[in-house]
Amino acid sequence: MNIRSKRSSFVKAALAAACVFSFAVPAFAQGTQTLVIEPDQGLTSIYNLINAAKSTIDMTMYELQDTTAQNDLCNAVARGVKVRVILDVNLEKSNNTAAYNQLKSCGASVTWAWTHYQATHQKTITIDAGTSNAQTAIMTLNLTSRYYSTSRDFAVIENDSKDIAAIEATFSKDFAHASVTPTNGDDLVWSPTNSQTSLLNIINNAQTSLLVENEEMSDSAIVNALANACSKGVSVNIAMVNDDNDYASEFDTLTNAGCNVSTYPDTSTGFYIHAKAIVADYGTAHQVAFVGSENFSSASLTENRELGLTTTNASIISQLESTMSNDYAGGTPW
Repeated sequence: MNIRSKRSSFVKAALAAACVFSFAVPAFAQGTQTLVIEPDQGLTSIYNLINAAKSTIDMTMYELQDTTAQNDLCNAVARGVKVRVILDVNLEKSNNTAAYNQLKSCGASVTWAWTHYQATHQKTITIDAGTSNAQTAIMTLNLTSRYYSTSRDFAVIENDSKDIAAIEATFSKDFAHASVTPTNGDDLVWSPTNSQTSLLNIINNAQTSLLVENEEMSDSAIVNALANACSKGVSVNIAMVNDDNDYASEFDTLTNAGCNVSTYPDTSTGFYIHAKAIVADYGTAHQVAFVGSENFSSASLTENRELGLTTTNASIISQLESTMSNDYAGGTPW
């Protein structure tokens, strides 16, 4: 797994101002959804979610190094909220140990993730499941404050009861280190079960356009599907960080097939595309988007615990398209 240790040059055009919208979702999902765009909007919406909890908070987090979030979780415990947290241990134990110890000492139920998975890379916060206040945040970002100011990331906050029930059922099994095949709710994308199939379906069914951001590009099935889409005449624009030419052969395959790849240099500070998102067929009747924790690597899709979702909500898709198009335009063509 190519986990970020560096940043790329910041491009001002990439930080187009955006607002958080809340709106009704079509029949594809139930309830409301809100898109959060980072680094433009900051973490207020995520902190507010934690602080709004009245009865329960269940969090699965690959990397937790955020004193505000950690203190908010402990404050929730102090006001009587039942807090359960799963933190990755296989790859991020050293980074998570301080948070693990703090949460444990303040009375939260915290556990190291099940080592059955190569990594628990999921980034999800669910509050008050089973109540009228139930909400969940499905995120591309970790709660790691040192990255907030420069990382392109997204989160979707929703109150879809079927999604929340599926997330909670899986969380309880993961917390207990027990086997589970997650159910998909209305629109969930899980690893290691359905993520590769779900993402390939989006790519293979695209008719006019694909807009892609990801941190990794090594899964051959995804790369081939994107290349095939380009060969069929679908307009494919991909924005990524070029990490020491790690994906040079994949970028060559994609551009040779007619795809457009735009990259940012991987330097120690500045704008970094950490988001994992797809917008397909923007502006058409069958447009769809994906947002989640899944990188385009075999490990992420077939060996990790990951979670994302798909949405057909026009307002969310419009915000994603605008943000990702600005990112693509700000990079250097491969």
